[in-house]
Amino acid sequence: MWAASCLASCCASSTCGICTSVASGISRRSARIAYCGLFGLSLILSWILREVAAPLMEKIPWINSFSHTPSKEWFQTSAVLRVSLGNFLFFSIFALIMIGVKNQNDKRDSWHHGGWMAKIVIWALLIVLMFFIPNVVISVYEILSKFGSGFFLLVQVILLLDFTHTWNDAWVQRDEQKWYIALLVVSVVCYLAAYSFSAVLFIWFNPSGHDCGLNVFFITLTMVLAFLFAVIALHPKVHGSLLPASVISLYCAYLCYSGLSSEPRDYDCNGLHKHSKGVSTGTLILGMITTVLSVLYSAVRAGSSTTLLSPPSSPKSGAKSPLLQSDVESNKNEKDGEAKPVSYNYTFFHLIFALASMYSAMLLTGWSTSTSGSSQLIDVGWTSVWVRMCTEWVTAALYIWSLLAHLILPDRDFA
Repeated sequence: MWAASCLASCCASSTCGICTSVASGISRRSARIAYCGLFGLSLILSWILREVAAPLMEKIPWINSFSHTPSKEWFQTSAVLRVSLGNFLFFSIFALIMIGVKNQNDKRDSWHHGGWMAKIVIWALLIVLMFFIPNVVISVYEILSKFGSGFFLLVQVILLLDFTHTWNDAWVQRDEQKWYIALLVVSVVCYLAAYSFSAVLFIWFNPSGHDCGLNVFFITLTMVLAFLFAVIALHPKVHGSLLPASVISLYCAYLCYSGLSSEPRDYDCNGLHKHSKGVSTGTLILGMITTVLSVLYSAVRAGSSTTLLSPPSSPKSGAKSPLLQSDVESNKNEKDGEAKPVSYNYTFFHLIFALASMYSAMLLTGWSTSTSGSSQLIDVGWTSVWVRMCTEWVTAALYIWSLLAHLILPDRDFA
């Protein structure tokens, strides 16, 4: 019991002190940034507890309830999953509460933007309470997290497609020669980077003297897809652009590297096995940066889930407001005393964070492959490899669909 109290104190003291000092300064204008900060804090807490909580958790009877004490890696995975579950419940509860909020006169609108001291306390309590629940609940959450992470990766891909098309449309609409030149330069640079990186992957993951047909297939397919993107995008009937094609090609090359670098360290075709710790940490950092950027971008673009999920094959009819601008406009509307509609979908907004909580747990635990004995390396194992590769192929399929949708279904309006 003493160990549990000590662990709870560690969780609370590492977060509440910082959060309390900023809670009072959060207003409607910065609420979305605050939610992003809270999510980022959960990532830091997960990482810290993954490294320090195992000795304490071994002494908690309802966690270490086995006849033989599990490995240190099992306790590390359990710590990350428990923090993730608390974070998931926090955002899921808010997603459910905010269902149906249409205008700012709804009482729940103030719950979304205010009460930050209470929110921080609830968030911290949920995380602490997760260390008092039995292992079977964590095991169920671990399984559900793999499916939830898949949904998050799908949303991540859609967000990237939305970003590239919005970027391209913004520069094209300026209708000036210098912006067209900028489009061409960025596109060429991205394509050169994608193919150069793919060539390096052949050196790293196809060492001489070994039969690495699977790795060669992965890398070759990535290069073929990049070429296919350009061919389809530049076809006269498609009316596409080279910029989105180049950015998606570079992202696919990154996913290919991420998948290959997750191969087991004893696999002969993994040429980076001699630098496993550095590669593992680098993969984690890249994955975390990608996750945080996806969540931040969702905070900017989560104005309408229907717009977000539509094929981004044409310019959006209505540009989204920046992160703070829409909130400033909301403040003006409040002063006018009018029942103005909310500036974004609160339920969808919180759902993104809930799914991201699951994904970050999988990233930190190598998709929960601790039983394989390699969990001391982050995001390593064949599960991680195939998740990355499938994500790359789904990205390619969605991008190609965004280009060809209006040709395949000519009677449907995709604008």
